[in-house]
Amino acid sequence: MRILLVEDDPGLGMAVQDQVIAEGHGVDRVMTIADARACVDGVGYDLVLLDLMLPDGSGLSFLRNLRARGSVTPVIILTARDRTTERIEGLNAGADDYLVKPFDLDELSARIGAVARRYAGNPNPQIRLGPLEVDLAARSIFGPAGRIDLSQREWAIFEALLQRPGSIVTKPQLEQRLYAFDSEVESNTIEVYVSRLRKKLGRETIETLRGLGYRLGCPGAPA
Repeated sequence: MRILLVEDDPGLGMAVQDQVIAEGHGVDRVMTIADARACVDGVGYDLVLLDLMLPDGSGLSFLRNLRARGSVTPVIILTARDRTTERIEGLNAGADDYLVKPFDLDELSARIGAVARRYAGNPNPQIRLGPLEVDLAARSIFGPAGRIDLSQREWAIFEALLQRPGSIVTKPQLEQRLYAFDSEVESNTIEVYVSRLRKKLGRETIETLRGLGYRLGCPGAPA
């Protein structure tokens, strides 16, 4: 996923950023509400990690404004505010989850995965895709010959297609997943990664719809 991290504490921000990147996600990190607003206006994020006490205002105000504009982007609040009334206020403002500092980074990863699966319409972390067994929580894939290893960027593309089964995902939408990994995405980058995925997972795993984009195929079906 491409994740926006809004956190002004340098140490915690770096630790969370490193953890999320290690899990194979792309991350854009900002430290103010103003920068967060600029980011969401220009990028389609899959999830926002939001601190509440920021230098230029309240993260709750940012969240309420996001929901008032009709955004359904999942948001996980990260905050030191641990009173029950404060947690209720955050959830009622439109947050999908609420994690109190200090927190375990592995727990954060688990919550990110759980929220993402709910929004993708499949809370089950294990998916059967033809002969492939995909474990979204463990980020693992097993085929008839055993485990199939994907790079972070290959997983980012594959996950984007998994989240929209049966739907066409455009090339620009897939490129969005990679911008946080690379400062620049070249014109043929998506084609390169799709080609690599087909070699590892099977040609029929990803369909190309010329001029439109890509769609998850049916592995095991006749080519």
